[in-house]
Amino acid sequence: MAKLGVGLIGTGFMGKAHALAWRGARAVMGGDSEIELAHLCEMPLEKAERLAADWGFARAGDDWRALVEDPAVDVVSITTPNGLHAPMAIAALEAGKHVWCEKPMALTLEEAEAMVAAAKASGKVTLVGYNYVRNPALHHAAKLIAEGRIGRVVHVRGFYDEDYQADGALPWTWRAKLSEAGLGALGDMGCHLISMVMQLVGPVESVLAETQIIHETRPVEGGGRAPVENEDVATALIRLKGGARGMLTTSRSAWGRKNRIDLEIHGTEGQITFEQERLNEMRIYVNEGEKAEQGFKTILTGPAHPPYAAFCPAPGHQLGFNDLKILEAAELVETIAGRHRAWPDFEAALEIERVIHAIAESAAQETRVSLV
Repeated sequence: MAKLGVGLIGTGFMGKAHALAWRGARAVMGGDSEIELAHLCEMPLEKAERLAADWGFARAGDDWRALVEDPAVDVVSITTPNGLHAPMAIAALEAGKHVWCEKPMALTLEEAEAMVAAAKASGKVTLVGYNYVRNPALHHAAKLIAEGRIGRVVHVRGFYDEDYQADGALPWTWRAKLSEAGLGALGDMGCHLISMVMQLVGPVESVLAETQIIHETRPVEGGGRAPVENEDVATALIRLKGGARGMLTTSRSAWGRKNRIDLEIHGTEGQITFEQERLNEMRIYVNEGEKAEQGFKTILTGPAHPPYAAFCPAPGHQLGFNDLKILEAAELVETIAGRHRAWPDFEAALEIERVIHAIAESAAQETRVSLV
């Protein structure tokens, strides 16, 4: 049995999600790779040691460079603030490691392109953390669209809203700083929305956008205020390479919204809708049958929608956020073993980055930006 040593950098929300995913990947999805939690990196060292013990990692440290050089590590999980993604990923690839990096890839397109170049030079497997595209409900929606169940896709609407920055009294954090976070709502959430649109209906051809900063400054510890340098809200009119048009909007300042991702895919013969806050179902309307009996049909995911059955043999029992991360980790393991090709690798994820940066550019220049 092949062994795969895991190194984890970062232990916040996504760090714990990665740790749980690595622990669950083989138990849920099987396979012949033995996953070993080899090395955890966090600062300060005391925190790293405590979490390594809690999460089952063999070694703890506070130097990420030592982790990427550790011979016991075969694949590096990067769950740090955005500004550290590129240097860590490139160093790991140059050290001969596979890389699983959280989104967004980097602060700039130039950094993301350097990550792609490093991946190609290394020949190692890469993956960017878009776990929402693993949802069995979305997989089924993509299948129905590809089969032509709603006819030719003509229009797309998408919303991704949260309220974690809605309160103007909340303190300033690194997420408001261009040199540490890069883009704002687009980098946090808009990239997820783009990944799902691309999964369902293909590449984006051009964008015309506006962005907005709701709270221009925020209070800092010790007194005073610091500027918010990136967008709270972004809205884009999009054109897809397949000919469809659409509208996408994302906000981190939408009161009452916790993780709203709503998608509507309009076709010439029907419509598919999906709501992330009800992530175990999708709805479809098809123009067929008696008019008096037409209406939306709700499809609740179950064992007939792979890979749901790997978790539970009965419908209605629900998958969650961390289950989708387990699927992501399992796909990465299978890709490393040569039996799969997980999406999106660095090269594919670069196309998502190009779209969100095009939206930011369009808003700044007040003009449509082409991606072809």
